[in-house]
Amino acid sequence: MTDALPASAAKVQAALDEFGLAARVRLMPDSTRTSQEAADAVGCQTAQIAKSMVFRGKSSDDPVLVIASGANRVDTAKLGRLAGEPIGRADADFVRARTGFAIGGVPPVGHLEAIRTFIDRDLLAFEAIWAAAGTPHALFSLSPQDLIRITGGQVAEIREQAGRS
Repeated sequence: MTDALPASAAKVQAALDEFGLAARVRLMPDSTRTSQEAADAVGCQTAQIAKSMVFRGKSSDDPVLVIASGANRVDTAKLGRLAGEPIGRADADFVRARTGFAIGGVPPVGHLEAIRTFIDRDLLAFEAIWAAAGTPHALFSLSPQDLIRITGGQVAEIREQAGRS
């Protein structure tokens, strides 16, 4: 099956296989770059999309991966406290250099290096969630518990509270 996948999606499938997951990367005809597009493609709630966002430690210059519910915005102040340093957005070059993937298709696994990961607690409310699989046209489904296991991520309250600007 991985022979028919683009190289970056095949890399994600290989990582899933190494973890012993039955999850299969699915190619979609339309873009899944945004949480809404991904939810529309698979017919789930936007909140069930596990969006991977890479941030940059302002002191360490290390990548910090956040896997957030597609319905939520990340509170970077909370994230900074969890990471132990101020956090900023990572640009496209930084994301590709540190993960091996382009923005819009960053998966939770298969990166070039181990990345400290935080998982949005709100994803635990679902039996199944969907994550990017290396391209803006590829997704896979898994349980929140499997996401925690394969990423080694720390579950945390990282959602920006309503009313903040």
